[in-house]
Amino acid sequence: MHILTHFMSDTLVIIPTYNEKENIQAIIEAVFNQKKRFHILVVDDNSPDGTAEIVERLITQYSDALFIEKRTGKNGLGTAYIHGFKWAIQKKYDYIIEMDADFSHNPKDLVRLYHACEKEGADVSIGSRYSQGVNVVNWPMKRVLLSYFASKYVRFITRIPIHDTTAGFVCYKRSVLETIKLNKIRFIGYAFQIEMKFKAWKHNFKIKEVSVIFTDRTEGTSKMSDGIIYEALFGVIKMRFKGLR
Repeated sequence: MHILTHFMSDTLVIIPTYNEKENIQAIIEAVFNQKKRFHILVVDDNSPDGTAEIVERLITQYSDALFIEKRTGKNGLGTAYIHGFKWAIQKKYDYIIEMDADFSHNPKDLVRLYHACEKEGADVSIGSRYSQGVNVVNWPMKRVLLSYFASKYVRFITRIPIHDTTAGFVCYKRSVLETIKLNKIRFIGYAFQIEMKFKAWKHNFKIKEVSVIFTDRTEGTSKMSDGIIYEALFGVIKMRFKGLR
């Protein structure tokens, strides 16, 4: 058994992709260059730009640590993560991290999120843009304000004690994902992130925010639209009243 430990990791980083050919190889290599050993699962939603082919080529190089799940349609971020969560639970990873492919989440922060759960006793650790002021680089002011006030609003409506409720850079202990009924998660867009945190909090899991700097993508095109944010805002009210019952 001991011989295999070099190949083992207790942590899976899930990277959902749709048309990320400019970033995917660099982000995979950056994750593998960290001091801690991570495994990566790319969940690709049938990218027409050849993202999956790049990953498959890299798998020959990192066959024990890099995996891909290809889905036939573009079904939204939430369903991509849920697909990845179920895969991770089945493979018995202890920690599962959500991460974007576009370097808006700094791979150097992966170890900090992991330590918050593994060493500091959190069940969920959040790479938070707003726990210490506003740490966002390259975003237009309108987007910063919309995101910042969306998080404030979610906090106000749900009473959830988290500054960055819409963050997509999150580490979950496997037990959290096993407890939350993943098939019951309703939201698939931006609100998915809020719903996951809300459910974890409702189950009394310990949530810790780790302050990070979020840098908007420099390569490829943004998947974020204002409509997605507005969808989240109205969804939260429904979620709150469902949660109360």
